[in-house]
Amino acid sequence: MPETSLYDAMLAAADPSQVPGLSRFFKTGPGQYGEGDKFLGIKVPVTRAIVKAHWKRLAASGDPFPELERCIGSEYHEVRLAALLTLVEIFARADKDKCIRFYLSHTDRINNWDLVDLSCYPLLGEWLLPQKDRSLLYDLARSGKTIWEQRIGIVSTMTFVRHGELQDTFAIADILLHHPHDLIHKAVGWLLREAGKRNQEALEAYLLPRYRHMPRTMLRYAIEKFPEPLRRLYLN
Repeated sequence: MPETSLYDAMLAAADPSQVPGLSRFFKTGPGQYGEGDKFLGIKVPVTRAIVKAHWKRLAASGDPFPELERCIGSEYHEVRLAALLTLVEIFARADKDKCIRFYLSHTDRINNWDLVDLSCYPLLGEWLLPQKDRSLLYDLARSGKTIWEQRIGIVSTMTFVRHGELQDTFAIADILLHHPHDLIHKAVGWLLREAGKRNQEALEAYLLPRYRHMPRTMLRYAIEKFPEPLRRLYLN
């Protein structure tokens, strides 16, 4: 009997009782950022367990991409997430350039904040870390066709931050400093906060000429870990 595919395993885990809550959480109503997205009702730990049960088989197959193509093309949010989490696992052990080409050719399917945040820095960030040209991230932040591509541009720098390289985060934050969307404000603030956890002095040097003109949400996220008296100074 052939093994169950990743796609079919995800469909089998559907829990309709969870669909309304997930649909509200990911803002799928008319005019919201996730408008029209569909859910099976599968929570992330369950998706991760299914991925864990399948990624080695896919990696050993020699060509995991047809099955990943089917999953990333799904109308269901959780199936697309499963494809991305599987790609992250395979990336660490396979042809990295091929994995990145697959990722970049499907950014139209990476269309909510969790899909971005759980995939971009373990893939793009890791791929770009060893002295590759990082202009790709600047281009995504500046000219991305969607807010999700722009979010990929900033969140991918998490890998650099974790290795003590902060300059790309600050430079891409500048590109997005006056972006109109709250989800970009949160992402930029989050990455600035992470940079500050490595080097608070560097973050303050970045903030001082800018904080009065930053979106309030971005600033709040950026200074969240500051000592309370200093945080209040910035907010006031």
